[in-house]
Amino acid sequence: MTRDDAGETAGEAPADAGGDEDPTAVDIDALLDRVGFDADDGVLTRRQAEVLVLRERGLKQSAIANLLGTSRANVSSVEASARENVDKARETIAFIEALSAPVRVEIPAGTDLYDVPGRVYDACDEAGVKVNRTAPELMKVVSDAAGDAVHGREVRRRLFVTVSGDGTVRVRHP
Repeated sequence: MTRDDAGETAGEAPADAGGDEDPTAVDIDALLDRVGFDADDGVLTRRQAEVLVLRERGLKQSAIANLLGTSRANVSSVEASARENVDKARETIAFIEALSAPVRVEIPAGTDLYDVPGRVYDACDEAGVKVNRTAPELMKVVSDAAGDAVHGREVRRRLFVTVSGDGTVRVRHP
């Protein structure tokens, strides 16, 4: 992870961004109920869900800390753990979807990004699945989803491209 001059982790909400809302006016239970949160059925703890729902409402970490009776550092740690759990849950879902996808294409490291659409289209033709993307769109989907696994036109780390029966393209980079 990289940190900017303000000490914030890149890609995360700044520690004290936003948050003009009066923290005492927030009903956390109502917010969690409205989005259907159930700690027994999910990967987030109740505290992680509380922090995320309050951050989504624009509250600063310091305001959340005051509301929850803890420190801003603790709120920061809870938020980071929650976001990590969300990322792991997304990867798990993508893995399960890949298992049932009729088209699965491994893209080895060193592959030219311009070669990816042809590989995907060939696999789709074999499986009788229509892709809902043009070649440039498919390259963009792969590049965007791959993050730092693709640099310029080079696939630097192995990728898996799956296409569902309805043509939805997903990209995983384990």
